[in-house]
Amino acid sequence: MRMHAGTGRSARPWAAMAALAALLLALTAAALIAAPPARSQGESGGRFLGVASCAGSTCHGRMEGDGTVVRQDELMRWQDPSTPGGAHSRAWAVLGNGRSQFIARNLGIGDPARAPMCLGCHSDAAVSRGTAPLADGVSCESCHGPAGGWIASHYAGVGTNANPGAEMREKHLANLRAGLRKLEDPVVRAGVCVDCHFGAAGEGQFVTHRIMAAGHPRIAFELDLFSSLQAHHQEDEDYGWRKFGAPSARTDHVQMWAVGQATALERSLALFQSKRGTEGIFPEFFFLDCHSCHRRIYDQAKPVKTGLDNPGRPGIPEGMPPYNDENLIMLAAAARVAAPALADQLAVRSAAFHRAMATDRPSAVAAAAQLAQTVAALKGAFAARRFAGTDTFTMVDAIAAKAVSDRFTDYAGSQQAVMGVDTLLGAMVSSGRVTVGAAAGIRSDIDRAYTAVADPNSYKPSEFHAALGRAVQAIRALR
Repeated sequence: MRMHAGTGRSARPWAAMAALAALLLALTAAALIAAPPARSQGESGGRFLGVASCAGSTCHGRMEGDGTVVRQDELMRWQDPSTPGGAHSRAWAVLGNGRSQFIARNLGIGDPARAPMCLGCHSDAAVSRGTAPLADGVSCESCHGPAGGWIASHYAGVGTNANPGAEMREKHLANLRAGLRKLEDPVVRAGVCVDCHFGAAGEGQFVTHRIMAAGHPRIAFELDLFSSLQAHHQEDEDYGWRKFGAPSARTDHVQMWAVGQATALERSLALFQSKRGTEGIFPEFFFLDCHSCHRRIYDQAKPVKTGLDNPGRPGIPEGMPPYNDENLIMLAAAARVAAPALADQLAVRSAAFHRAMATDRPSAVAAAAQLAQTVAALKGAFAARRFAGTDTFTMVDAIAAKAVSDRFTDYAGSQQAVMGVDTLLGAMVSSGRVTVGAAAGIRSDIDRAYTAVADPNSYKPSEFHAALGRAVQAIRALR
């Protein structure tokens, strides 16, 4: 049995990685403070049964992962108090801690453990019409879907005919028809996760600039990395049969990363075009690059330029905040490799969108709609394509290429870049292109790049570029 989260990227012990600890605090603070239930607030149908319905020792409640088909200790992993893998279970509980209380006081919303502004992402109870306990937080059904329609079939045994693999596959397909979510499909998984990992139209599922100003962590999202942190399953022959209909089939982690980038940008543009795009007389600052405003101020005779020119943001006057294009930068790299026919269109429409941001909101909304069409087409192209091992190396080269790396002028885009390179290295190991030992030899270079983005207040582009460059060179040497 083999699990991506136990090889490749996650072969290093997360708790022991000092260089990564600060970044995980920043990135998974949303899992500790705004832990994401992966479903839309408007979802209808299905009946939530709560975590207890999964907790039997013959199901997912064992103390050891010694099951013959699945681990069967998934509940224990979900409840792990010390790792990102247990963050979903802590989603509601953290609303009682000091930081959450501080945020609630700043917002004037009363008890955060009962506030609709918080519960949309902190508990299944917000969407289950009260059938899921608040204390379950973000549970199994947040990701896999309300279990009322499929749980009976789900725990029914297999192996009653001569082809148990085919039987497992048909059982899984039946569960999908009954409401189980097809999380092996990157488009489905990304659509499920972004509701809270990025934002949605539903009540309590959008972390505005005002909420962040009150003390909430900044929102960041990378589908494949976050999936690895939350993995409670093993990818073996059983998994291949159930999910893909072939014992050798596995998750395509490069595809997962690329689809995740497209989905995050697609959601961002959709929300920007909606009423979420403004707050009172101001634009909703959530959509803008944080560090274009959050820079040190110098009031002296000799002027000091605190920002860097970004070639991907044409037409933005000095002093005007640009759109947060962290996912757009990664999408530009992925498009060059996986969908070159759309890459030029993406470049043209993203430049037009940035220029329109400096004009007025109607122009920006119209340009966002055009850009969103290209992003949706790219997502479809990524979802329809299987990525070969050589594609992974080419994708690393694309991220490090001058046309893309020159756009790493701000913290958010640089953070996405190092997560992307880390994801791609993990994919090389999972596909067998690179050994675990060879990947471990690159860890110090990857960790230096993580260190360069560990603290947004001390981010220095030149140091980040040097660290990422060393990591990319080390990966290229394995080609």
